[in-house]
Amino acid sequence: MNQLSDIRKNYAYGSLSESDVDRDPIAQFARWFDEALKSEIPEANAMTLATVGTDFRPSSRIVLIKGFDARGVVFFTNYQSRKGRELATHPYASLLFHWIELERQVRIEGRVVKTSAAESDAYFHSRPVGSRIGAWASEQSEVVANREAIESRETAFRERFGDTPPRPEHWGGYRLLPDAFEFWQGRPSRLHDRIRYRRPLAADDTGQATASRDAAPWRIERLSP
Repeated sequence: MNQLSDIRKNYAYGSLSESDVDRDPIAQFARWFDEALKSEIPEANAMTLATVGTDFRPSSRIVLIKGFDARGVVFFTNYQSRKGRELATHPYASLLFHWIELERQVRIEGRVVKTSAAESDAYFHSRPVGSRIGAWASEQSEVVANREAIESRETAFRERFGDTPPRPEHWGGYRLLPDAFEFWQGRPSRLHDRIRYRRPLAADDTGQATASRDAAPWRIERLSP
């Protein structure tokens, strides 16, 4: 068996320069995301979501992107889960996409807000009925006695709602409003290409630093690998 210290990969798939990227980071992200989908990378829509709790301890998990546009990146979850509780008290997060076959990463950071009830309803009712029942059955992140307890709740809610469960009030969408993007392309000798977009920060009405979303254009910078 190889020693962990001996495991390494030389990245040589591509390159990325300031002159290559779109001036709009959402357009650049759309370009890379489309290439990941066309490459048929498994779970190309999977992203790591990192949040911070009241104890300032970070936590991360994999979630699925369900939409993006000029406003930001959308995902859905249980509002009462650990991530939901953390976002309620500290509404800032970081997303990370890792498309290893393309030797690429994308980091997106910013403030997080809930989507509208209409957006949450529309997505909820597009899901398979089993997933909609599951949103009722799972008390996400809570301690549960055993698997049977989860299955018992699923059976109870299936009997209650049949094939037409409504969206629970504790379940819905979030939109991350980006103030920073980083596009990472692996390169030989660990001299990777890192291109960052960011907006100048200003104090919001809570006194915290937030991006000036409608004023200054995105600043594009190269970071040392």
